[in-house]
Amino acid sequence: MAAPLDQAIGVLVVTFHKYASKDGDKNTLSKKELKELIQKELTIGLKLQEAEIQALMKDLDRSGNQVVNFHKYVTFLGALAMIYNRALSS
Repeated sequence: MAAPLDQAIGVLVVTFHKYASKDGDKNTLSKKELKELIQKELTIGLKLQEAEIQALMKDLDRSGNQVVNFHKYVTFLGALAMIYNRALSS
């Protein structure tokens, strides 16, 4: 049986691929796919306004290619983990 952290990492990878494959390119998330992932997989997702999601996409897509690859996704999750850590530590 996998350790809890192994399971969590597996879920992060599977979740990326679940949404990335919807628009055809299994290696990237389009803006639409990222929005759907955020809204369906994160509790905070439904609370975010469209402008906030667009700003997040802009921050993640510094190259301007209109997609988020796995590396950018992991960076996003790392930043999100930092936010959760601060909230839980308060």
